[in-house]
Amino acid sequence: MTDDLGEPVTLAAPARAVVSLVPSLTDAIETSRPGLVAGATDYCTHPASLDVPRVGGSKYPRVDDVLALHPDLVVANAEENRPDDVERIRADGVPVWVTAAAATVPEGLGSVRRLLTQGLNIAEPGWLVEAEELWRDVPPVRATAIVPVWRRPWVVLGRDTFAGDVLRRLGVANAYAEDPDRYPRPPLEALRATEFDLVVLPDEPYEFTADDGPEAFPGKRCVLVSGRHLTWCGPSLVEAHAALSRAL
Repeated sequence: MTDDLGEPVTLAAPARAVVSLVPSLTDAIETSRPGLVAGATDYCTHPASLDVPRVGGSKYPRVDDVLALHPDLVVANAEENRPDDVERIRADGVPVWVTAAAATVPEGLGSVRRLLTQGLNIAEPGWLVEAEELWRDVPPVRATAIVPVWRRPWVVLGRDTFAGDVLRRLGVANAYAEDPDRYPRPPLEALRATEFDLVVLPDEPYEFTADDGPEAFPGKRCVLVSGRHLTWCGPSLVEAHAALSRAL
């Protein structure tokens, strides 16, 4: 088999113990086959029943702790995890399946399908089929938004991002969708001068709140949303469609 980046992944037998370095993949794997995840990051909060050893953060996992769990497979993401950590795990003889940084919802769900059905030999889960149906359509644009994901400095969604496509499939265009960078860092003055109807503020990776974020955009409608609903490609996409629609 090969992962999303074309790297070979060789398993002598179907994996029975997986360490996940990506919160959304942890949710997808454990929801689809409970008990398969043997280790996860500190940020893997779903499913709520998950009770496994923690191996640190996605960007800086404790590789020695990962290896100590003797996994059959480690799953990672090209955007969330560092290549050096992936290579060190592989150098110790542990296969790693790396998913690509998806630019659209269908692309992300297709990547997860390959991991589950081909990489982990799991039958196609019902949540995946439901999510594909929910997110299939692209309605007309009814609003334009800026979407900060960090402040100090300000960072916003730019071109070809999964979260940007989530919003577009709800009728909300990204004001920075044509920016050459995937995550532009415009100064606040430039952000305020952009043409937009609303500000979408997720609670991760930066935890925007009613008291931290909206005050920077006086006179503009600010919407607080779940970062999990906006950025995770997994079972949360089923509930995300209705939840985000209500919020927006």
